[in-house]
Amino acid sequence: MAATGVAVVTGAGSGLGRHIARALLRAGWRVAAAGRREQALTETAETASPADAALVVPTDVTVPDSVAALFTAVRQRWERVDLLVNNAGVFGPGGAVDELPVAGWQQIVATNLTGSFLCAQQAVRMMKEQRPRGGRIINNGSISAHTPRPGSVGYTATKHAITGLTKSIALDGRPFDIACGQIDIGNAATELTRGISQGAVQADGSVVPEATFDPEHVAAAVLSMAGLPLTANVQFMTIMATKMPFIGRG
Repeated sequence: MAATGVAVVTGAGSGLGRHIARALLRAGWRVAAAGRREQALTETAETASPADAALVVPTDVTVPDSVAALFTAVRQRWERVDLLVNNAGVFGPGGAVDELPVAGWQQIVATNLTGSFLCAQQAVRMMKEQRPRGGRIINNGSISAHTPRPGSVGYTATKHAITGLTKSIALDGRPFDIACGQIDIGNAATELTRGISQGAVQADGSVVPEATFDPEHVAAAVLSMAGLPLTANVQFMTIMATKMPFIGRG
């Protein structure tokens, strides 16, 4: 596979998804920007040059028909998909296992885990059928795929599950030239982490401001993973603020 091709980025209307989508566009990829808010996606795509390098597809990743429509639109526009960045996700509602309402749990699982599964399912089907076949999937894990924050049972459980999804896709994709890796991100400075820089609850109950870092470094890391030939794969990458309390957390 060439260093560029056709990419699908979920959660592309804000945060890391917007940074990743724009970085891919700057690097010459054709990008389908997927997310729930059409206006936000349009703002992400405004940086595309030429303009037809971007495709805005309002998508709810929790709805199978919506995800299927996303990949149908990509097939109709470009006839293939070379890269899926499974980025869409939510953190909350927060809470310990005895505090999180069942509806909150289901919301988190539907977005973070089922949404990633549905997108990967559609992408793999296309990657198997297209010629030349194959492609790459990059799942957005998290530092929480390794170690939880207090009161984050829903988010933590789904991010641990993303690691299993990544490994299974990587294994099952081998015969079809499909690579799958995971990027685990800690404290990139986005809307989601704005509160962390002000003060985050630690394992001992204290509230401590945590270091953050420029999300453009995440976009650059994704570009590095995406630019590899399909004979090579970054299985797992951790990128984080150097001074965030992760090593030694707890």
